[in-house]
Amino acid sequence: MIKLFSVKEKQKKDAAAAANGKAVKQSAGELRLQKDISELDLPKSVSIRFPEGSSKIMNFEVTLKPDEGLYKGGAFLFTFAVPNGYPHDAPKVKCLTKVYHPNIDLEGNICLNILREDWKPVLTITAIVYGLNFLFLAPNPDDPLNKEAAAMMQQSPAQFERLVAQSVSRGCSIGGEYFPPARGDRSR
Repeated sequence: MIKLFSVKEKQKKDAAAAANGKAVKQSAGELRLQKDISELDLPKSVSIRFPEGSSKIMNFEVTLKPDEGLYKGGAFLFTFAVPNGYPHDAPKVKCLTKVYHPNIDLEGNICLNILREDWKPVLTITAIVYGLNFLFLAPNPDDPLNKEAAAMMQQSPAQFERLVAQSVSRGCSIGGEYFPPARGDRSR
């Protein structure tokens, strides 16, 4: 289990801030997210980072590096924006790495049921990360956001696999759209 930061350390900082007259009030969403993060159990192929610092946990980045499947060898950067209504409201997740994938459109929107209609407050950040990881292991052409990629995957699987491999490793143009190599950076 990965411990990103200690809840006790955060409580000490908050107590010190309150003693200095700078009371820090956390929303229920922040408290729940803090608990989720302290209990994260991520595979080795996933890393998390807080670009605004560990005290600003409502916005963070996750990098997935699939170790098997069509997207093996790539690195894909996702942003998570967690609303104050979390866990009752699902986090907003975007893929910042431009990728040729049936379930991720050209703007980085992701078609993952637990981020939409199947979201439930019992789900955690870990569940979302595992869901994203699964999308790279088993893309779903039956529920696409990128219809062209889904059609290619269904009608010409060998060509789809070749284009994915090429776009992930060295980048290529597909249907007039350039997909840079998947290095886990912001390519949008």
